Parts: sequence; structure tokens; C-alpha cells
Amino acid sequence: MAEVEVNGASLSTSSSSSSNPSSNPLSRKLNKILETRLDNDKEMLEALKALSTFFAENSLRSRRNLRGDIERRSLSINEEFVTIFKNVKEELESINEDVQAMSNCCQDMTSRLKAAKEQTQDLIGKTTKLQAENQRLEIRAQVANAFLAKFQLTSDEINILRGTREGPLTEDFFKVLEKVKQIHNDVKLLLRTNQQTAGLEIMEQMALLQETSYERLYRWAQNECRTLTQESCDISPILSQAMDALQDRPVLYKYTLDEFGTARRSAVVRGFIDALTRGGVGGTPRPIEMHSHDPLRCSRPARYAKVALINHHHQSFIYKESQILFIKRVRFCSILQSIAGVEDNIQEVVGHITEGVCRPLKVRIEQVIIAEPGAVLLYKISNLLKFYHNTISGIVGTSASTLLTTIEEMHLLSKNIFFNSLSLHASKLLDKVELPPADLGPSSALNQTLTLLREVLVSHDSSVVPLDARQADFVQVLSCVLDPLLQMCSVSASNLGTADMATYMVNCLYVMKTTLALFEFTDKRLEMLQFQIEAHLDTLINEQASYVLTRAGLSQIYSCVQQHKPEQGPLSNLPSMDSVSLKAAMAQFDRYLAAPDNLQMPQLNFFLSATVKEQIIKQSTELVCRAYSELYEAVMSPVNGYREPTSILHRSPQQVQSLLS
Repeated sequence: MAEVEVNGASLSTSSSSSSNPSSNPLSRKLNKILETRLDNDKEMLEALKALSTFFAENSLRSRRNLRGDIERRSLSINEEFVTIFKNVKEELESINEDVQAMSNCCQDMTSRLKAAKEQTQDLIGKTTKLQAENQRLEIRAQVANAFLAKFQLTSDEINILRGTREGPLTEDFFKVLEKVKQIHNDVKLLLRTNQQTAGLEIMEQMALLQETSYERLYRWAQNECRTLTQESCDISPILSQAMDALQDRPVLYKYTLDEFGTARRSAVVRGFIDALTRGGVGGTPRPIEMHSHDPLRCSRPARYAKVALINHHHQSFIYKESQILFIKRVRFCSILQSIAGVEDNIQEVVGHITEGVCRPLKVRIEQVIIAEPGAVLLYKISNLLKFYHNTISGIVGTSASTLLTTIEEMHLLSKNIFFNSLSLHASKLLDKVELPPADLGPSSALNQTLTLLREVLVSHDSSVVPLDARQADFVQVLSCVLDPLLQMCSVSASNLGTADMATYMVNCLYVMKTTLALFEFTDKRLEMLQFQIEAHLDTLINEQASYVLTRAGLSQIYSCVQQHKPEQGPLSNLPSMDSVSLKAAMAQFDRYLAAPDNLQMPQLNFFLSATVKEQIIKQSTELVCRAYSELYEAVMSPVNGYREPTSILHRSPQQVQSLLS
């Protein structure tokens, strides 16, 4: 017997029924229930969830009353639904009554509006026409106002433009004048339309205002330029604007520039003369001419020339080293350039202004140059003149041609006198050549000349002339000084011995080289001096090697080795080349090896450069070692017939070189 529980009831089936389950209906239902997957049946799950809310106890009674409970519950829900919908129906009926009332009200209002529109239709038409007419009149008024603003001046602007005859000008004057010019140009457009009559009237009116304005502007600018006669000239912005505006009237512009040039020329010349002769206020600073030839202050002549020149620095056209230089704070060039550029009229004015100082400038600089203050100061003055020539020509071009010509003439004069001074100094060196001093060092004439050259080169390096001009002057200066110096040294050393001559020349050349090594553009000259030094060093190296070999007893032996030929037979058969003579010479050579510093030429103590001395000793020692090596090979050779050569030369060349190094 098999027992199955279904809904809390136990059912028993016989073994015969279980043997044929397909024929038993209960068995099929049970299998169907057991095979059902509730998790995929959403409706079944929802039903079970709803059932669980009121089916609390799973008993036989509850299961029998389940259908009735469900029907009663459904009835309750339907009754509640009916009650709710009854309330909704009543609310909808109330809304329907309100809507019907609103509809009736709207129909009444529509009828009344229609009647009012029929009564006011004529009034609305008239109002619309009046509004359109008002818009047209407003547009006409705007056009008229724009036309007046475009082509007419206000009463205030006319008063500003006319003003009083001697009244001052303001910024507003130039604004109104610019507006008049703009109206005069714009009115040309009216002449191309059907408004030609109005255009001609406006153009005539603006032309009359322009002429009146330019006449007032010209007279004001002319009066202002006449007042620019002080040394300190401050150009107001209003005057600059006036000059700019007057360019539209070339004749008036030229007359104003002429007035400006006349006033400034007088001020420039007077300021220059006062700076030279009167000095500053109360005599401080003192007049420049009081120091122009002061022999105790060698910088005065150069400064005297400097203050007579022009430098453009920011807004000043003067050199600011002194407080009273010759055109102090005169800004005519920068002012005129900022106004209109470098034009023909401006070039004439600049030339006219600067021409006034040319003659006193030339006379005073010539006095300084001809007085020959010295080669160094002449060279400084020459460079200074060259610098200011380049500076002024770069600022004003050829407008100050007279001033540039004067400065160029003074530059060439100072340069020629400078090179004449160098040539005269060189000729004096060769006229009376000094003998070399006892210590074989540079002579006093050489030291003085190199001091002069050093001062010239220092001023050359500090000069501000262009690089190419400086390099050309440098080559010429070196040629004027170095070539006579080299010739003087050669003549002075011509009566000395070989070693003394070479020592003296090396010292002289070394001093020249150290002097030039501090400056630029000297590479070629340094190479030439180094080549000559090396030639004299070769002589000294050979002399030192010969000095050592002679006093070490190897000079004659080394000569025999060099001159010996194989056909003369063994070297040992020659006089003074036997074993006894060689041993005696080697004993003397050993004393040299023990104290090599004792065998040095006296001239080595006279060198100014310790490096040169070390180089001579080192290379001469190499020559001695080379000579010993050749002697060693000759003695060790069996052909020369020496018995037991190691007893004669008991040191190898390597050992000798090690001892001497």
C-alpha cells in the first residue's frame, strides 16, 4: 500500500493501482500537480498572495467554506466600487452644470462685443491712420536730426572754433576742426544725389569755417614758436597737434617751421656759446673753455670735444654728461619726426638749426686737435666724432648735412693727426735705437711704446663706433706701432751674440704678445709674433743642448759619431774615440746627470716667462738624450770594435732619459 497526502488528506492506493499509474485518474492529477512550476505562473502566484490575506488557517472547514468566502469578498468589493462611482457621478453632474453656465455667459459676452465692435469700427480706423502718420513724422524727425548732426556744427562748436583772435587753443578746437574736415569730405556724397543745392551750401559753409580756423591756428602756432628761445625747450602737446593740423596747408606749415627754426637756431647757438664761455647759473658748472687745455687733467680735451656734439637720448637731442651742453634738452629732431616724418621742409629746418653751431664748433674742436693733446686723446676724440656722426646721421639722415660735414672733417683731421703722431713716435724709435739692457729685457722705449699702444687699444675697445670701422682702424694702428717696434728690436739686437740676441728678441716679442692678447682683432698679429718667438726658441734650444754637451764632455764625441762613415773603419780607431777617452767623458757626463740644473745657460735666467724657460730646458734635454742614444748605438755596435761596451756606457738611453726627466 502506498499513502499520498493531498490537501491534508491521506489517500491509499493498492499496489495493483501503482503498478498502472496511467489508468488511475487520481494518480494523473497528482502527477500533474507535482509537475506544476508555480514560480513561472504569475497569475497563480498573485492568486495565492491574495488568498493568503484572508485564508489564515488551512483546515477542512476553511477549505469547504473557501468558495463562499471568496464570493462574499468579491461582493463586498463590488459594493464599495459602486459607492465610489456614485460620488464621481454626482461631481461630474455638478461640473456639467458649471460648464453650461460658463457657456451661456460667453455667448452673452460675445453678443455684447459684437455689438460694441459694430459701434466703434469707424473710431478704430481713424486711430490706426493717426498712428501711421505719427510714425512717419517721427522717422522724418530722426532723419532731420541725423542730417544736422552729420553736416552741421552746434553753436558751442562754432564758438570753440572761432574763439578770440589771441585766445589759447584747446583739445576741443582740434576735435571740432577734424569734424569740419570730415563734414567737408562727406558732403561730396550729397552732390551725387538730387540734394546738390544743400550740398553746395554746406560745402561753402564748411570751407569758410576751415579757412577761418586755419588762419587762427597759424597765428597761434607762429606766436608759440617765437617763444621757444629758451635753452630749455618744452614743446606742448597742443603745439604738436597744431603742427600736425597745419600740414593740410603747406604754405602755412612752411612759414611756421621757418619761425620755429629761426627761434631754435638762436637758442641753440646762444646755449652753446654760454656753455663754453659762461657756464651754468652762478658759474656752476664752470665754463667748459676753462678746462679745454688743462694739461694736468688729460680727460678735459676729450670731454671738451664731447660736449660740442649731439646725442639723441630718449626725448633729448644732447649729450647728458654735463648740465650745460650746447643744445641741452632741444628736442627739435624728435619732435619734428614725430609730427610729420622726415620731409623736405623738416630737413631744411633741421639743417638751418644745426648750421648755426657749425662754425663755433669747428673752431673750438680744431683748437683742441691742433694743440696735440696726445695720441691717446686724439684717438678718443676721433672715435667720439665718428660715433656722433653715425648717431646724428641715423637720427636725422642728411637733414643736418652741414653739421655732419663739419663733424666728418673734424674726425678726419683728428684721425690724420693721430696717425701722424704714431708715425712720428715710431720714427723717433728708429732714429735713436737703444742698446739692450744687461738683463736682456725689453728696453724702456719698447715699454713706453707698448704702454701707449695699450692705452690706445683700451680706448679702442671702449669706443662705440661700428665694428667694421673699429676693425679697420685697429689694423692701421697695429701697423703703425708694431712694425717699427719689431724693426727697432732687430736693430738693437744686431750686435749681440746668438743666445743673447735670441733671448732679447723672445722677451721683446713676449711683451708684445701679452699686450695684444687682451684685445680683439689681434689674431693675425698674435700668430705672427708666436711664429717669430718659436724661431728664436729653436735657436735657444739648440744653444742650450750644445752648451750641455760641451760642458758634459760629449760635444766632440757626438760630432765624431755624426761625421763617421763606414768606409773609415771602426769608430774605436779614431783619435779621442778610444775606450779610455770615452770612459773619461762618461764620468764627466755622470756628474751632469747628478745635477742637470747646474748646466744651464746664463741667458735662461733672463726670461720674463717661466713657461718659455721650461720649454727650452725640456726640448734641449730631449736633444741631449737623442745625442746620447746615437752615441750608445754606435758604441754598442760590433762594427766599431769596442770591447766590453757596457763597461764604457753603463747606462742605457732609457735610464738617462729617466734621470733627466
